[in-house]
Amino acid sequence: MGNGSNSDILQTNRLLKKTGNMQHVTVYRCNGRYAGWPANYGIWSWGDEIVTGFILGFHDDDGGTHARDTKRPFVAMQARSLDGGHTWGNIQAPLLAPGNLGISADEHMSSPEGPVAERANAPSSHPGGINFTRPDFAMLCARTGLKAGAESWFYTSTDRCRSWSGPFTLPMFEQLGIAARTDYLTYGRDQPQKATLLLTASKLDGEEGRVFCTRTEDGGKSFNFVSWLRPAPSGFDIMPASIKLKSDGIVTALRSRSASGTRNWIDLMRSDDDGQTWRFISTPVPDTGRGGNPPAMINLSDGRICLIYGYRDRPSGIRAVLSGDEGQSWSEEIVLRHDGGNHDIGYPRAIQRSDGNVVVIYYYNDSVYGERYIAATIWKP
Repeated sequence: MGNGSNSDILQTNRLLKKTGNMQHVTVYRCNGRYAGWPANYGIWSWGDEIVTGFILGFHDDDGGTHARDTKRPFVAMQARSLDGGHTWGNIQAPLLAPGNLGISADEHMSSPEGPVAERANAPSSHPGGINFTRPDFAMLCARTGLKAGAESWFYTSTDRCRSWSGPFTLPMFEQLGIAARTDYLTYGRDQPQKATLLLTASKLDGEEGRVFCTRTEDGGKSFNFVSWLRPAPSGFDIMPASIKLKSDGIVTALRSRSASGTRNWIDLMRSDDDGQTWRFISTPVPDTGRGGNPPAMINLSDGRICLIYGYRDRPSGIRAVLSGDEGQSWSEEIVLRHDGGNHDIGYPRAIQRSDGNVVVIYYYNDSVYGERYIAATIWKP
């Protein structure tokens, strides 16, 4: 559905009828501002309390692929809902940012700072002992860039993101660059200091990127390289989204791109030995449109997998697919909305509430010339 033809629109309308009741709400919106990319930060939930992160800058119609002003500062933001995603409050994220810059936003600034060790609030080593199973725990990963030279770090919270400890250094794993987004798995009360992270490294040519698995078993004091998810792609594999299955397997969705940059899609990889080896399972989304878009993936309470993504060709919007067989096969696309003003949308994160409704967070626009804002869709698959 890439060119906005009549047949595309008829197909979109047919799929819309399958989505059932849903509600779209505004999380953050301000005239003249650019709010974006929740997938670069994370989402956490405790019952009806939901927290997500995003970056806030200034709008600029001449900003290029993303209509942001690269000469003005970005700020890391945090949104919280106490009623299951219907209403939201927004604050500057309560964390120390290296260089006092918006975290994970160097690529969008015309004059980014240098190595993080030379910045104010430089990351330090974690002493270890993190209990990843604490009920109010959250972890947030951040980075300086995407390619060779990118450095990454993390934060932890034990009070539902009301405060963050850190930044703490993530190793370079003998790679040219590490571009970390928040994607981690925990192991329950019998292994409280164990966590698996899925991260993106630059390739040998310095370009982005290639996904790998790393693990800590001493509560964040050290991280050991475990495996690459697959051989270095000619284009890229980036921005993993991972879940654990009831069968103890791990499945990870990858944002993938061809070497020419003309094709963008989402692939699914699976490990049945705790990340030691991986195999390709399926391609849940064969086309994510212009420039591509990362996956958000969650386990549903009924045993299905839900994968959500932004679609960047016309009609631009937010879509989902469902799997009832651990990712082997997938439903038709379900269109959550198709009213985006242009391609500059998406980067979702999602959680499921106890009542079965899924809350999807993403950035959006109504017009190519309008501000970018954070929105949520509440939907029952």
